[in-house]
Amino acid sequence: MTGFARTEGTIETLTWAWELRAVNGRGLELRFRLPPGWDALEPGFREMAGKVLKRGNVNANLTVRRDMETRASIDEAALANVMTLALDLHRRIPGSPVPRVEALMTMPGVMRQAPAEPTQEREIAAPAAQAGFEAALEQLVVARAAEGARLAEVMSDQLEEIARLRDLAEAEASDQPAAQRARVMETLRSLLRESPSLPEDRIAQEVALLAARSDVREELDRLAAHIGAARALMAEGANIGRRFDFLVQEFNREANTLCSKSASVALTNTGLKLKATIEQLREQVQNIE
Repeated sequence: MTGFARTEGTIETLTWAWELRAVNGRGLELRFRLPPGWDALEPGFREMAGKVLKRGNVNANLTVRRDMETRASIDEAALANVMTLALDLHRRIPGSPVPRVEALMTMPGVMRQAPAEPTQEREIAAPAAQAGFEAALEQLVVARAAEGARLAEVMSDQLEEIARLRDLAEAEASDQPAAQRARVMETLRSLLRESPSLPEDRIAQEVALLAARSDVREELDRLAAHIGAARALMAEGANIGRRFDFLVQEFNREANTLCSKSASVALTNTGLKLKATIEQLREQVQNIE
């Protein structure tokens, strides 16, 4: 299921922010983007996510920035060079004022910006960022649960439609034995015209084969059982994605067999509608955990 979550906070001079984005996936795939020096904490984040997420492609992005990206420091060598030049000019120009500190500090190269140390940033921000990741996971679970509730309504309607089409197929298949008997007799007459001395066991074999092909009661019974199992999974509600995925494959198998055994246009049309609805259900099943 899809979802989005964001948490952020500030500690000392550091501001951190988590963004979690989840899209549909057959399994659980986690991708982390962490600041330099934070890679050692990724296994812990993965373990936290694995406890509450079972399915989906999840991207987790952590940003950490300093309110003042760098801190100022004095370049001792540059300061010494500037002081030497300033004092030399002072001696060479009679009556000139003594060089002032403020002026020396503004000279190019005296003040430099020292980059922040990633390890220090991690030590400062890690506890708060870990708590923020846990909070973001909770938000993501809530967002996915809300989407799951909406999907449950859609899937319940699709199951009801599958049940309706299954009952319709059962009614339409009730006339199939008579139609198949007529087809069997026509086939037998054709065989007897071609081979008048056809053995009785061959005739019995052909009759049995055609009768088996026309009987769809087994497929309809299994469809009814699958519908009941699907409703039970919907009532269970948690960690059902993989089991539901397998069950929908069984739905599709029975619908395919029903179409192949159909001896009437009406039953074939109903079987095709059944397959289309099952495919719609399959697409939704890919979204659930």
